[in-house]
Amino acid sequence: MIPVTNMNVRRRLLAAGCILSLVAAAGCKKEFKPSDGAPTTSQVVPTGDMSLVTVDKPDQFPLVAAQQIEAATQLNVTGTVNPDIAREVPVISLASGRVVDIKTRLDDNVTRGQLLLRVQSPDITNAFDAYLKAVNDEQLASKAYKRARDLKDHGAISEAQLEQAEDTEKDALADLTAAEEQLKTLGVDKNRPSAVVNVYAPISGVIIAQNVTNAAAAGVTYGGSSTVFTIADLSVVWILCDVYENDIQKIALGDEAQIKLAGYPNKTITGRVSDIGPVLDPSLRTAKVRVEVANPGNIMKLGMFVTATFTSKTAEQHATVPAAAVLHLHDREWVFVPAGGNKFRRVEVQAGRMLPGDQQEVLAGIAPGQQVVSNVLQLEATLEAQ
Repeated sequence: MIPVTNMNVRRRLLAAGCILSLVAAAGCKKEFKPSDGAPTTSQVVPTGDMSLVTVDKPDQFPLVAAQQIEAATQLNVTGTVNPDIAREVPVISLASGRVVDIKTRLDDNVTRGQLLLRVQSPDITNAFDAYLKAVNDEQLASKAYKRARDLKDHGAISEAQLEQAEDTEKDALADLTAAEEQLKTLGVDKNRPSAVVNVYAPISGVIIAQNVTNAAAAGVTYGGSSTVFTIADLSVVWILCDVYENDIQKIALGDEAQIKLAGYPNKTITGRVSDIGPVLDPSLRTAKVRVEVANPGNIMKLGMFVTATFTSKTAEQHATVPAAAVLHLHDREWVFVPAGGNKFRRVEVQAGRMLPGDQQEVLAGIAPGQQVVSNVLQLEATLEAQ
């Protein structure tokens, strides 16, 4: 007998029903015989119903009753890695002007207070000019107030004139304080002014967006970008999963989720559900479920696809069958059940976890106690031999 692969067996199982249906519709009859040298086995005759097969020796295909297990239900969904928006901070240049030096770039790791870029800005010149004028005005007002107070002590001026001089001095002092604060906001030392302002990292993290280059405009005055960089702290990330509306009731806030990465198949990371979206996607009928996960070493990269497994807190009764009884075909699972006489029917099931003893959990499709063919590959091999 020619060796057959699982893929060939599955294709033959699907194709056999279609071919025989077309032959029957055309009024043709053809006898299928085993290949020369094939062992004498029970003959399988697919019918026009692709889910139903007929055999002449059903005793050659042992049946087994599905067992019962009580376990928590698990839900597997796919998701993507995203930054925690509470840990995502824009870097803003308060001074508008031209970028003269960039110290970092996209994807760099930076620490809080690290110099990111330098901007040459006329805003600094204007702010320093206002500061110098405020200094002069305050000095003049202070001298006038002292003179008025001396004159008042000698009875040369009235009380109202002294109060006016005092108010002028206070206004000048307020203007000077505001001018000093403006320089501090722009990052300028009033004792060592410069037309170039430094922009520093507000937090530690990774630069995930860059909106400027050398000689580009920064700030909004000259049509530049006010946000020159975006830094994200990736020590904690969000896993955003799409969960179908029928499965939402299986998840609750605070539930644990086991996260598996395609790039690290042997590593499992634990997270917690922090949000269940209140709005469904109208086309997919799914809700966004957010899982917060610690990201030691930044092994989870933004945009990665992951598989999240949620486990319910209540146990339910499920059926279990031997793993050999389950046919995996085109991302779906099937078992064969007796259909009376010498017939077997293919039934779609929802497979769950693999259990000890080479058992397969079945979440839906069959009930505990229902009989199934114990070895589906034996049935497929018999069909392949015809």
